[in-house]
Amino acid sequence: MTDSTMSTIPDTMTTPATMTTPATMGEVRLAKHLKGDLGTDTFELVRVPTPEPATGEVLVRTDYLGLSVAYLEMLRADSRLPIPPWEVGRRIGGAAVGTVVRSTSADLAVGDRVRTMAGWCEYSAGSADQYPRLDPDLFPSPVHHLSQGPTAYYGMSEIAKAGAGDVVFVSGAAGGVGSLAGQIARCRGAAKVIGSAGSQAKIDYLVDELGFDAAFDYRDGPVLDHLRELAPEGITVFFDNVGGKQFDAAVEAAAPGARFALCGALATQIGDHEDRFPEPDLTAAAAKGIEVRPFSTRHTPEQIAAWTEHFSTWLSEDRFVFPHTIVEGGLSAAPQALVSLLKGTYRGNVSVRVAG
Repeated sequence: MTDSTMSTIPDTMTTPATMTTPATMGEVRLAKHLKGDLGTDTFELVRVPTPEPATGEVLVRTDYLGLSVAYLEMLRADSRLPIPPWEVGRRIGGAAVGTVVRSTSADLAVGDRVRTMAGWCEYSAGSADQYPRLDPDLFPSPVHHLSQGPTAYYGMSEIAKAGAGDVVFVSGAAGGVGSLAGQIARCRGAAKVIGSAGSQAKIDYLVDELGFDAAFDYRDGPVLDHLRELAPEGITVFFDNVGGKQFDAAVEAAAPGARFALCGALATQIGDHEDRFPEPDLTAAAAKGIEVRPFSTRHTPEQIAAWTEHFSTWLSEDRFVFPHTIVEGGLSAAPQALVSLLKGTYRGNVSVRVAG
């Protein structure tokens, strides 16, 4: 496993002019819908024939898989997300980056790096328009294309509208979305950025490496006490990845007219809670004129383009750090990596190296 917060991962994969492919490949399927805590027995690794591209199609090798906390809902039969859950016996979905290894299309050539939504598999085939080509010179590494930045950027800029002078609080700040959201607020001119996390190591990471102004352990005493100490003037923006008691504390610590962007509800998503996305009590929020704005993003082309433009610019200006973890071990490492992600083992964005 590689854990780095530097935005300079070398891309060591080679791209020969002609690539050979195996007759069979691995793919990970959903063995059963999730109930309770996630374990690796939820998944099944199988061997299947490597697909053959038809005329006008391409064959793509999966190089890296992106992981997200949002996948937890997709594993449940009663997913609360506005998209269908994954089906038992079918391949696990999700974003990845890959390399074209065979092409019968004029739009993509062997060696082109592409984005794919084919999911947890070693190879996939389809029409070229299913595989957007990636600029090989835009980022230091392909895993930059798998960041959860579109969610963080859309939530912080379009929903919370964080800007100059704002006092921003990000819950779950060491995770894939939170670690980016806090930096986005800072780049947009926030006066103060505060994060919550679950350990002293993560607190130090947020402040010393990601540039948060302050951070605290949400398990170390009442959250409200921390917020009142760190933001006596009141928070004006709250980017919530957790919900529960942290949401309630943020309401109490908010300045009148604050904007709340509700991205996640980890406090009730993990485990076998009867209501995984409970409606928060908005009485106190309404009394203070707080604007509570739940949101979800499907990563539309426009959202991806907006994030990519700002991300590449901020990186080039040394104003931004890409917090990420690369998990080694190939496709078979993906189930345990997702389990570990949900246990808070990693910091920042998480991807699995499948090939190379």
